[in-house]
Amino acid sequence: MFENIRAKIANGVRRLRTVGAVRRLARQQEGSAAIEFGLVAAPFLALVFAILETAIVFFAGQALETAVADSARLIMTGQAQNANLSAAGFKNAVCGKIYGLFDCQNGVYVDVKTFSSFASVTMPNPVDAQGNLQSNFQYQPGNACDIVVVRLIYQWPIHVSLLNLSNMSGNNRLIMATSAFRNEPFTTSASC
Repeated sequence: MFENIRAKIANGVRRLRTVGAVRRLARQQEGSAAIEFGLVAAPFLALVFAILETAIVFFAGQALETAVADSARLIMTGQAQNANLSAAGFKNAVCGKIYGLFDCQNGVYVDVKTFSSFASVTMPNPVDAQGNLQSNFQYQPGNACDIVVVRLIYQWPIHVSLLNLSNMSGNNRLIMATSAFRNEPFTTSASC
């Protein structure tokens, strides 16, 4: 009988200790920062990576713009024509202007077309309705005083699709830089 009472008292004491421990745990706030960070960390890091990727895409676009301006000058001044640069030779000259951001030999497409006037310039969209890159690129550097349009095209892979940067199939973004100009009269007989 006394053992039964003793067991009931021991159970009551254990319950009081458990209730006290639960109350102490509820009042503790030492781990709340870690739990809150765990809840906020994933969306925060995703947003940071999306912002960084957006900045890199814009930086790559600017690098491509600089490369098209520099390489188009080879055609505009007649250096490409006088050196008899082929499409591959001109692409190598373009790749010499792009440092590190691009897989130039396999990923950069060069499109050079000649027109009789600025009004006759028509450049088709390099991406078809399904979001795939078309491959109808040409290399026509033209002669003195011709109108020339040079385009550099690159498919940039998008890794964090949080901000919907992709505008092509395969989660890629089309980066394109264009330069339109009239060739200089680089021959002695030419006058524009």
